[in-house]
Amino acid sequence: MPHGIHEIELDLPISTIWEFVSDMDKWAPLVPGYISHEIINERQSTWTFLGDIGIMKKKVSLKIDITEWTEPSTVKFNLTGINENFAGEGYFIAEMLGEQRTKMTGCLDITAKGVMGPMINTILKTFVPQTTTDLAEAIANRIKETAAIKS
Repeated sequence: MPHGIHEIELDLPISTIWEFVSDMDKWAPLVPGYISHEIINERQSTWTFLGDIGIMKKKVSLKIDITEWTEPSTVKFNLTGINENFAGEGYFIAEMLGEQRTKMTGCLDITAKGVMGPMINTILKTFVPQTTTDLAEAIANRIKETAAIKS
Protein backbone atom coordinates (compact mmCIF):
# COMPACT_ATOMS: atom_id res chain seq x y z
CA MET A 1 0.00 0.00 0.00
CA PRO A 2 1.51 3.37 -0.99
CA HIS A 3 2.07 5.24 2.27
CA GLY A 4 3.08 8.74 3.33
CA ILE A 5 3.65 10.28 6.75
CA HIS A 6 4.87 13.75 7.65
CA GLU A 7 5.50 15.40 11.04
CA ILE A 8 5.72 19.12 11.73
CA GLU A 9 6.33 20.95 15.01
CA LEU A 10 4.49 24.24 15.42
CA ASP A 11 4.94 26.96 18.02
CA LEU A 12 1.20 27.01 18.69
CA PRO A 13 -1.08 25.48 21.31
CA ILE A 14 -2.86 22.23 20.45
CA SER A 15 -6.21 24.04 20.62
CA THR A 16 -5.19 26.21 17.65
CA ILE A 17 -4.30 23.12 15.61
CA TRP A 18 -7.59 21.43 16.55
CA GLU A 19 -9.65 24.49 15.67
CA PHE A 20 -8.30 24.25 12.13
CA VAL A 21 -8.17 20.50 11.39
CA SER A 22 -11.58 19.78 12.94
CA ASP A 23 -13.22 21.77 10.12
CA MET A 24 -12.84 20.08 6.71
CA ASP A 25 -13.86 23.28 4.93
CA LYS A 26 -10.61 24.84 6.15
CA TRP A 27 -8.21 22.16 4.94
CA ALA A 28 -9.88 20.35 2.02
CA PRO A 29 -8.91 23.22 -0.36
CA LEU A 30 -5.26 22.66 0.58
CA VAL A 31 -5.14 19.20 -1.02
CA PRO A 32 -2.69 19.34 -3.94
CA GLY A 33 -4.66 19.65 -7.18
CA TYR A 34 -7.84 20.68 -5.35
CA ILE A 35 -10.88 21.35 -7.55
CA SER A 36 -13.82 21.17 -5.14
CA HIS A 37 -15.35 19.46 -2.13
CA GLU A 38 -18.85 18.98 -0.79
CA ILE A 39 -19.83 18.31 2.81
CA ILE A 40 -22.53 15.64 2.93
CA ASN A 41 -22.79 15.57 6.73
CA GLU A 42 -20.43 16.07 9.66
CA ARG A 43 -18.69 12.75 8.94
CA GLN A 44 -18.87 12.47 5.15
CA SER A 45 -17.72 14.58 2.24
CA THR A 46 -16.65 14.22 -1.36
CA TRP A 47 -13.48 15.75 -2.73
CA THR A 48 -12.46 16.27 -6.35
CA PHE A 49 -8.91 17.05 -7.35
CA LEU A 50 -6.58 16.76 -10.30
CA GLY A 51 -4.19 13.90 -9.69
CA ASP A 52 -0.91 14.55 -11.44
CA ILE A 53 1.14 11.37 -11.24
CA GLY A 54 3.78 12.29 -13.77
CA ILE A 55 2.76 10.31 -16.83
CA MET A 56 -0.88 11.32 -16.59
CA LYS A 57 -3.25 13.86 -15.09
CA LYS A 58 -6.67 12.67 -14.07
CA LYS A 59 -9.65 14.19 -12.31
CA VAL A 60 -10.22 12.04 -9.22
CA SER A 61 -13.23 12.09 -6.92
CA LEU A 62 -13.08 10.52 -3.48
CA LYS A 63 -15.59 9.96 -0.72
CA ILE A 64 -14.15 10.80 2.70
CA ASP A 65 -15.64 9.08 5.76
CA ILE A 66 -14.47 10.41 9.11
CA THR A 67 -14.03 7.41 11.39
CA GLU A 68 -12.82 9.32 14.45
CA TRP A 69 -12.99 12.91 15.77
CA THR A 70 -11.24 13.03 19.13
CA GLU A 71 -10.74 16.57 20.40
CA PRO A 72 -8.10 17.97 20.63
CA SER A 73 -5.84 15.48 18.96
CA THR A 74 -7.17 13.10 16.32
CA VAL A 75 -9.00 13.05 12.99
CA LYS A 76 -9.05 9.68 11.20
CA PHE A 77 -10.72 8.99 7.87
CA ASN A 78 -11.27 6.42 5.15
CA LEU A 79 -11.07 7.21 1.42
CA THR A 80 -13.10 5.50 -1.30
CA GLY A 81 -12.75 6.24 -5.00
CA ILE A 82 -15.93 7.45 -6.67
CA ASN A 83 -14.74 7.56 -10.28
CA GLU A 84 -11.60 5.44 -9.86
CA ASN A 85 -10.93 2.16 -8.06
CA PHE A 86 -9.00 3.54 -5.05
CA ALA A 87 -9.26 2.86 -1.35
CA GLY A 88 -7.30 4.16 1.60
CA GLU A 89 -7.17 5.85 4.94
CA GLY A 90 -5.41 8.64 6.73
CA TYR A 91 -5.17 10.72 9.86
CA PHE A 92 -4.06 13.94 11.47
CA ILE A 93 -2.77 13.64 15.00
CA ALA A 94 -1.73 16.56 17.19
CA GLU A 95 0.50 15.96 20.19
CA MET A 96 1.05 18.65 22.80
CA LEU A 97 4.78 19.17 23.39
CA GLY A 98 4.24 22.18 25.67
CA GLU A 99 1.72 24.95 26.27
CA GLN A 100 2.77 26.71 23.04
CA ARG A 101 4.28 23.81 21.04
CA THR A 102 2.47 21.03 19.17
CA LYS A 103 3.61 18.22 16.90
CA MET A 104 1.23 17.59 14.02
CA THR A 105 1.44 14.31 12.10
CA GLY A 106 -0.32 13.65 8.81
CA CYS A 107 -0.59 10.18 7.30
CA LEU A 108 -2.10 8.91 4.07
CA ASP A 109 -2.40 5.40 2.62
CA ILE A 110 -3.94 4.92 -0.82
CA THR A 111 -4.13 1.77 -2.89
CA ALA A 112 -5.31 1.40 -6.47
CA LYS A 113 -7.41 -1.69 -7.08
CA GLY A 114 -8.40 -3.57 -10.21
CA VAL A 115 -6.48 -4.68 -13.28
CA MET A 116 -4.35 -1.52 -13.46
CA GLY A 117 -3.79 -1.46 -9.69
CA PRO A 118 -0.26 -2.93 -9.61
CA MET A 119 1.03 -0.48 -12.22
CA ILE A 120 -0.70 2.54 -10.64
CA ASN A 121 0.51 1.54 -7.14
CA THR A 122 4.11 1.65 -8.39
CA ILE A 123 3.55 5.30 -9.35
CA LEU A 124 1.62 6.03 -6.14
CA LYS A 125 4.62 4.93 -4.03
CA THR A 126 6.23 8.26 -4.96
CA PHE A 127 3.05 10.33 -5.32
CA VAL A 128 1.45 9.51 -1.94
CA PRO A 129 4.43 10.46 0.28
CA GLN A 130 4.90 13.75 -1.62
CA THR A 131 1.19 14.55 -1.46
CA THR A 132 1.18 13.80 2.27
CA THR A 133 4.12 16.15 2.82
CA ASP A 134 2.63 18.87 0.62
CA LEU A 135 -0.76 18.69 2.37
CA ALA A 136 0.70 18.64 5.90
CA GLU A 137 2.99 21.59 5.11
CA ALA A 138 0.12 23.55 3.52
CA ILE A 139 -2.05 22.93 6.59
CA ALA A 140 0.76 23.97 8.95
CA ASN A 141 1.40 27.14 6.95
CA ARG A 142 -2.30 28.06 6.86
CA ILE A 143 -2.62 27.46 10.62
CA LYS A 144 0.37 29.75 11.24
CA GLU A 145 -1.08 32.42 8.93
CA THR A 146 -4.48 32.24 10.62
CA ALA A 147 -2.93 32.39 14.11
CA ALA A 148 -0.80 35.42 13.11
CA ILE A 149 -3.88 37.27 11.83
CA LYS A 150 -5.78 36.58 15.07
CA SER A 151 -2.96 37.83 17.32
